[in-house]
Amino acid sequence: MIDVVIAGAGPNGLMLACELALAGARPVVLERLAGPAPEPRANGLVGQVVRLLDRRGLHERLTGNDEPPRPAPGFVFGAFPLQLHDLPDNLLYTLPVPQNRVEQMLAERAAELGVEVRREHEVVGLTHHENSVTVEIEGHEPLEAAFLVGADGGHSVVRKLAGIDFPGVTTDDSVSRTGSVSVPPESVGADGSLLVPGFGAVPAFRHLRTDRGLVAWAPFPGRSPGLTTVEWDQPEEGEASLAELQASVERVLGAPVRIGPPTGPGPHLMRRLFGGNTRLASRYRAGRVLLLGDAAHVHSAIGGPGLNLGLQDAVNLGWKLAAEVRGDAPKGLLDTYESERRPAAERVTMHTQAQSVLIRPGSDVTALRVLFGELLELPANRQHVADLLAGVDIRYDMPAAGPLVGRPAPEVPGLRELTRTGRPLLLDPAGELRADRVDVVPMPGLDTALLLRPDCYVAWQGTTADGLDEAIATWFGTP
Repeated sequence: MIDVVIAGAGPNGLMLACELALAGARPVVLERLAGPAPEPRANGLVGQVVRLLDRRGLHERLTGNDEPPRPAPGFVFGAFPLQLHDLPDNLLYTLPVPQNRVEQMLAERAAELGVEVRREHEVVGLTHHENSVTVEIEGHEPLEAAFLVGADGGHSVVRKLAGIDFPGVTTDDSVSRTGSVSVPPESVGADGSLLVPGFGAVPAFRHLRTDRGLVAWAPFPGRSPGLTTVEWDQPEEGEASLAELQASVERVLGAPVRIGPPTGPGPHLMRRLFGGNTRLASRYRAGRVLLLGDAAHVHSAIGGPGLNLGLQDAVNLGWKLAAEVRGDAPKGLLDTYESERRPAAERVTMHTQAQSVLIRPGSDVTALRVLFGELLELPANRQHVADLLAGVDIRYDMPAAGPLVGRPAPEVPGLRELTRTGRPLLLDPAGELRADRVDVVPMPGLDTALLLRPDCYVAWQGTTADGLDEAIATWFGTP
């Protein structure tokens, strides 16, 4: 019997497979497509996922160097520039890398760990058993697994087969157009902005809102730049085209823009999307079937929170599910996957809906933006928004006490190398603590000892051993 079958070989499914393999479980990944999806999707990583990948040794595979990630000096929220350089505790990281490259890197890592990926294997049915689940596959023999994880996107077949509801809100009053384009060299400013005669500069990698809609200009290094607009009540028919995108940009900016077909290496994109969905699964688990990533939550892509949310789901679930497979998981451990990650999804759906309101046209929204812009002048408010976007405003509910408990591990010299094995760690500044089932690491210079779960969240802290055994038993079981 297979330990875990994962439906979906996107970034989330592959990340889960890597985490399971690190923890000693044997996953098999099923993917209905013959190869990776060719069309461009997300353009980068935003939030704690950047630091998380670094702690698994994967950040350097994407950047080509071994430099640790640095917090971003600025970002954007609801088409507002968000200055972060003066914040006392900036934990918002960014990494501008295409999703296709992230998926390729994770596939390579999964192969190194011995994970089997079976392409052209589409899940079409499942049967629950007390100690396993039978997975039916189109054109292939069924598989029996201890667990099945649906990482098969917003239209998840696994979610539907498991009978899990997907409530939420669907909007149909907006049109988003995105295309790969080219522009004359003189139309690009020294800072990468798009220079539009009769309007001014459209900043690079920022949302620009006018009373008529939204424009985003993305001059990606090494490939064709991207141009996106969002308008309201502008229906179109037929295939999306460059002429349609150009006309949309002119309506939003009130001035013509010179754009041409893409000239750089592909894949190239030209698409039109109507409306959007914000949905959250009613539960993340039905017996031995669990949901991951977009199968559990969908939302607007504004601000780029999707991979941050989904990949952190995967790392949270991986070590817990592996413990269940090994048979040494404490009672209720797997239930904490939903209790910890669903609130994180609620925060993302909330702030993406809020941003979607802030970018709408109209004088009433303009008035709201004036007030919101004044609030963002205050560092405390910018800190709050930065923590929200980074995904660190959620504190996991844990029985241990301490200001760091339930939060991502702080930056500690040498930690990025120690966490690559996915093992639980006890960082001991005094070198006097003893513990079973975790790796004890002397860490002079720390003010307090820290017990880190495999997902790099703090499960206990203290200057003595009080409560340490209880925390280890809670998360890793008894000897």
